[in-house]
Amino acid sequence: MLEFNNVTKRYADGTPAVKNLDLKIEKGEFVCFIGPSGCGKTTTMKMVNRLIDITDGDIRFDDKSIKDQNPVELRRSIGYVIQQIGLMPHMTIKENIVLVGTLLKWPKEKKEQRARELLKLVDMPEEYLDKYPHELSGGQQQRIGVLRALASNPPLILMDEPFGALDPITRDSLQEEFKKLQKELDKTIVFVTHDMDEALKLADRVVIMRDGEVVQADTPDEILRNPANEFVEEFLGKDRLIQGRPDVTTVGQIMGGCPVTVKTGTTLKEAISTMKDKHVDSLLVVNSDHTLKGFIDIESINLNYKKANHVEEVMEADIFSVDEGSLLRDTVHKILRRGIKYVPVVNEAHQLTGIVTRATLANLVYDTIWGDGMELDEVAATAE
Repeated sequence: MLEFNNVTKRYADGTPAVKNLDLKIEKGEFVCFIGPSGCGKTTTMKMVNRLIDITDGDIRFDDKSIKDQNPVELRRSIGYVIQQIGLMPHMTIKENIVLVGTLLKWPKEKKEQRARELLKLVDMPEEYLDKYPHELSGGQQQRIGVLRALASNPPLILMDEPFGALDPITRDSLQEEFKKLQKELDKTIVFVTHDMDEALKLADRVVIMRDGEVVQADTPDEILRNPANEFVEEFLGKDRLIQGRPDVTTVGQIMGGCPVTVKTGTTLKEAISTMKDKHVDSLLVVNSDHTLKGFIDIESINLNYKKANHVEEVMEADIFSVDEGSLLRDTVHKILRRGIKYVPVVNEAHQLTGIVTRATLANLVYDTIWGDGMELDEVAATAE
């Protein structure tokens, strides 16, 4: 799909930005480039769409040398998303999304249909098509930036720190959304970031660079288990959660399997009875296929008991959940950032499969610090 063959970039003064880079990226692969400032990661990405010219070597895209392709046509065939988003302020959201289609002289009907299709991918209502960028939040604008890159259905998308300017919670949400989108659409992604957590969360492979050279290119799991050298260890950070428990990396490995649930159609009276029997103050709501629909708690029932009959009428549908394959470290950060007690765990079909609680994560941290099987009371006894 994309091959770097002995690629070197030197600037006019002879300073090498990238040195003898050899790398092959497969179709549908998500590859993150990361490293210290000035390591050559952004230069590497910009050579792909010829925003920066190669000095030596070659880059092949779909088995064709990029040197043999018209730079303008090449760029129109590759999606490109940047941190600054770059939406045209005088254009509507629809016009921004299909900007490449306009340049390719698509008919009006095709542009309108494509804009509507793409907006559905990120669950934004069609009325947003007639809005202007300044009427959208930062997260919504960045979604439109991603959709614009997808408009011409390119096989390859380049992304240069696209979520770097967003607040942490919006950033978390967009990362989850984009990773799911990438899997659904089977796009090849080259992603540049300075955030190791982001790289480990999103990438199929992480390429760590230093002084223009690749230090390690591996799966996130392999890098965390077997860093290539001391530089990689320090760049990862020795305080990362899984260092003490290299066997535990994902939510699915530690989740509890029996969250307390009620089905849609359950009456509020029955829900209260379930809470009482199970000694809980909230319930997860699922449908007949066990798809997670939301949650209810004592407060929501109390506020609506006289004007509602069933749980789906009062439940909170906007519930934060994580996939079974989510990294533990990300889940820890999200629980702490949001101040929540637990996170439901779902599979790819959004069916509820388990739950991760603060207590579960705390026990894992204790194991990391004090060793497997050592209970807090044993630690206290030893201290005495």
